[in-house]
Amino acid sequence: MRPSLAGKTLLITGASRGIGKAIALRAARDGANIAVAAKTHRKHPILPGTIYTAVEEINEAGGWGLAIRLDVRDEASVERAVEETVRQFGSLDILVNNASAIMLSGTRDLPTRRFDQMFATNVRGTYLMSRACLPCLAESDNPHVLNLAPPLNMNPAWFKDHVAYTMAKYGMSMCVLVMIFFPNIVEISSDKIIATAALNVLDGMVKPENCRTEEIMADAAHAVLCQNARHCTGNFFLDEDVLRATGLKDFDKYSVKRGEALMKDLFLDD
Repeated sequence: MRPSLAGKTLLITGASRGIGKAIALRAARDGANIAVAAKTHRKHPILPGTIYTAVEEINEAGGWGLAIRLDVRDEASVERAVEETVRQFGSLDILVNNASAIMLSGTRDLPTRRFDQMFATNVRGTYLMSRACLPCLAESDNPHVLNLAPPLNMNPAWFKDHVAYTMAKYGMSMCVLVMIFFPNIVEISSDKIIATAALNVLDGMVKPENCRTEEIMADAAHAVLCQNARHCTGNFFLDEDVLRATGLKDFDKYSVKRGEALMKDLFLDD
C-alpha cells in the first residue's frame, strides 16, 4: 500500500499560501482533514490567497478543509484554533508549524518592531501552537509535530548578516530538541531556496528561476508524516534527503525553471 494520510486531521499554520498550502493540498489528495490556520481572511493587495480560497482548493483536491483565522502570536487565538479543529473533525493527528516572519537585515538596520515580530511569530508562535496541541495529539495513534525550520548550524556566517532572523528560526529548531519527549516532533527544511511569496521581502536578493517550487517541501513533508512517529522523532530533515530515501532521483520537476542554477538555502554549509 502507498503511504497515505487518509482520514488524518492536520492543523497547518500559515497555510493560506506557499509551503503551508502546498503541504495541505498534498494531504488533501489523500483525503485528509485540514485546518487552514492563518491571518489572511481578506484578499491581500500583494500576497496571493486567503484561508477561504485555500479551503476551496483543498476541497477540490479531495480533502476536507476548515478555514480558521489565527494569529500565532496570540495565546487565545491559538487555543481557539485547536478547539475549532477538534470540534469540526473530532481529533487532531498532525500539527505543522509553518507560520514564520522574515527580515534579513543587520543589527543596526532592523527595526525593533520587526525583531519582535520575528520572535513572536517564529519562536513564541511555534511554542504556543505545540503546547496547545499536545493534549489532543497524545490521543492520536501516530501524532506528529512538523516544524518548518533549519537544522541548527553554529557557523558564524549564518549570524553575521541577519542575526535576529537566524536566532528566531533557530528558536523554532530548538523546539524540536526541548520537546523531544512529547509524541513526535521533527524538523524539515529545504536544501535549495523555495519560490514563495517571501521572495517579495528579499529586495531582489533571490530570483524565482533559481529556486524550487513548494511541491518539493509538500512531498517531503508527506513522506515524513506517513512514517511511524516514534521512529523518527527529534530529527532534522532536508527535503532532498527525505525524497532520495523514497527512491526519487529526478528533481528537475521541482525547478521553477529547468536548467537554471539553484541557490542553496540559508543555514546550509557547502
